Amino acid sequence: MASHPVDVDKIRHGQRAAVLAIGTANPMNCVRQDEYADWYFRATGSDHLPHLKAKMKRMCDRSGIRKRYFHHSERMIREHPALLGRDELPSLNARQDILAAAVPELAAAAAEDAIAEWGRPASDVTHLVVCTYSGAHMPGADLRLASLLGLRPTVCRTVLYLQGCTAGSAALRVAKDVAENNRGARVLVACAELTLVMLRAPDEARPGTLVMQSMFGDGASAAVVGAEAEEPVERPLFEMVSAYQDVIPETTDSRAAGQLNEDGLVFQPSSGMPALVRQNIERCVADALAPLGLRGGGGGWNELFWAVQPSGRAILDGVEAGLALEPEKLAASRRVLREYGYMSGASMLFVLDELRRRHVGGGWDDMPAGGMGVMVGIGPGISVETMVLRAANSSQSRNGVLRSPWQ
Repeated sequence: MASHPVDVDKIRHGQRAAVLAIGTANPMNCVRQDEYADWYFRATGSDHLPHLKAKMKRMCDRSGIRKRYFHHSERMIREHPALLGRDELPSLNARQDILAAAVPELAAAAAEDAIAEWGRPASDVTHLVVCTYSGAHMPGADLRLASLLGLRPTVCRTVLYLQGCTAGSAALRVAKDVAENNRGARVLVACAELTLVMLRAPDEARPGTLVMQSMFGDGASAAVVGAEAEEPVERPLFEMVSAYQDVIPETTDSRAAGQLNEDGLVFQPSSGMPALVRQNIERCVADALAPLGLRGGGGGWNELFWAVQPSGRAILDGVEAGLALEPEKLAASRRVLREYGYMSGASMLFVLDELRRRHVGGGWDDMPAGGMGVMVGIGPGISVETMVLRAANSSQSRNGVLRSPWQ
């Protein structure tokens, strides 16, 4: 049999991946942010710590969050007192037992939403990428999710555990690679995060607990990714032009670290992280966009649309300042933070969903870059995931042209 050389670049150009559908889901239990401190201290039996309660109220007031959703309830906390982390009682088993079913069930709700929008049967999914920091099992949430959705037993499954804030961005990067290197592949991405894994009572010895409890919420998001869309059934939302990963120098040891212990997942937030993001974000973005001839500086980044992981108000402020962005550029990210709190890896697809809703019927061509944008995820490491996107209903996409307005 004669062999023929394969032009990988040509294949990738002809099979550029796109987000074909997006779905989101949240648990039913909704708590208003202005009532959260009262709810949390009551639920954890901690009203005897008024100074910590007052501190949390101040954090909630400054968070930029209006409400959040949770799988856990006051009743669940009462029935599982070990979750509070008092008396050094191990609680990982109790958390894992609850999360084993809850994570794939919430992921399934988001995935069903995405599959319905996609317009093809779930049996057409060829690959599944699941990410979560909420529990770890063998077999994992991926197999349970595949069963809930009725995916074929031959679906190729990949799980990303404990990626933290960059999980959603990393999962989309993996899905892009799979779709562009497997002709006809349709990749279902699902990310579900439940804060039950890190729930604990307030503790003077763990100041990071108040930070996490004042901003994190529960949610799941999903997307279908594929190349060479079969229109009119499949309608691309965002073309995935290129993906890039970077690490801010000298931050790998202690910045925004997390560890899975006997009493659950313990996060150690970094007060210096927003400043580091502000100082380094432009270099990270510039390095990612340079191979495409896209560049900013001097306000030029405002020519693009932005989907930034809403890792908290201070992080968004750092990105905005570091790139000299106009306030409306991060409006989608700030709205997701306001309406849902910070859902870690699941948040990214919520932001993309918000962006596409803001541009229903077009509107991308009002920007000088004609529908070009950047997705940025920032998380433990400090790791920075960057993906260049192109809105599928922009003139550049319709004409099949990738250009830079600054060339």
